[in-house]
Amino acid sequence: MESKHVHEQIAAMRQSFFNEEVLNENFSQLEQLEGKDNPNFVEEVFTMYLRDSIAFLETIEEAMKTIPIDSIKMDSILHQLKGSSDSVGANKVLKEVNKTRQVLGKGNLERTKASILELRKD
Repeated sequence: MESKHVHEQIAAMRQSFFNEEVLNENFSQLEQLEGKDNPNFVEEVFTMYLRDSIAFLETIEEAMKTIPIDSIKMDSILHQLKGSSDSVGANKVLKEVNKTRQVLGKGNLERTKASILELRKD
């Protein structure tokens, strides 16, 4: 009985991530790839995504310390993070990456730094 309650809570939490647009339909597609032969597929993909995302953000933060700031390198890394985020359905991160790239493209470095901090939170 308790197991059923836990499954219901997990299902409700999962749905809230979609309702709040934290995740998008690409996450559902990942879930469909999980099966008997690969029962931890989503967990493995998200573990790689999180590891890579942290590395991307660290590289971006290092690029921001250079003088002059290498905005081309930063945009390239943000583009990679955008692709990774989209492929796993991390919609909230994807939206923040898009905002960050727009701000960076306008040359507003202070807002870019603030956006990078938001990405760290997401």
